[in-house]
Amino acid sequence: MSYKMMLPMMFAMIILVSLMMINIRADETRAAEKGEWISLFDGKSLQGWVQFLPDPNADPAKTWMVKDGVIHCTGNPAGYIRTDKKFGNYQLQLEWRWAGSPGNSGVLLHVQDKDEVWPKSIEAQLMHENAGDFWVIGGTDFEEHKKNASKEDDRRVPKRADCSEKKPGEWNQYDIWCEGDTIRVFVNGVLQNEAHKCTVTEGYIGLQSEGAPIEFRNIKLRKLEPKK
Repeated sequence: MSYKMMLPMMFAMIILVSLMMINIRADETRAAEKGEWISLFDGKSLQGWVQFLPDPNADPAKTWMVKDGVIHCTGNPAGYIRTDKKFGNYQLQLEWRWAGSPGNSGVLLHVQDKDEVWPKSIEAQLMHENAGDFWVIGGTDFEEHKKNASKEDDRRVPKRADCSEKKPGEWNQYDIWCEGDTIRVFVNGVLQNEAHKCTVTEGYIGLQSEGAPIEFRNIKLRKLEPKK
C-alpha cells in the first residue's frame, strides 16, 4: 500500500482516537456530577494533569514518572502537578508512600489560576509525621488559622490528633472532604484536621515535588452535594 493511500487511514485513526478520548472525559464528568467515584489518575500516564516547574529549562519527565500504576516523584526540583480541571464540593481519596528517606510533600487544595511555587491554595501537609497539618499559601485563610496558627510559622495549623501515619515505605491513605467552605482531612481513617470558613472553595488539585522521593496511586474523587 502506498503512502498516499495510507494517509486517509491514518487521519481517520487519529480522529477516532481523539473522539474516544473526548467521550471518556465526558463520561468521567457525568459520573462526577452524579456523585460517582472517578479516577483522576489512569495508572498509565499523567493525562489530565498539568506539570509545573518554575525553571523553564527543567524537564518535568525527570521529576514525575508513571510506572506500574504509580506516580513516582523524585522531589527535585520543587514544583507540582495539578489537575487540568477545577473542582469544588468533593471527596478526594489518594494513597502515598515515601520511596526513600521520608521528607516533605503535600496535597494542594483549591489551587488558583497562577502557576508558581507555591500557588495560592490550602495545603494538606504530607511531611513525615505531620500529615494532616494545614498550611495557608498565597493569602488564603480560614477560621482555625486565624485562631490557632503555630508560633513556629504563622501559616501552619497543626493536626489535632497523634500521628496516624504508617511506617516509611508503607502506603498511607488521605481522605479529604471539601464541602462548601469547610475542609476535613483523615489520615488512615483518623480525623486529623478541619478548616472552616475557607476563603477559597474551589480550584485545581495539586501534588507537590518538595525535596524527597514520594509515590502516589489510587487518586479518585466524587462530587458532593453543596451544603444548603
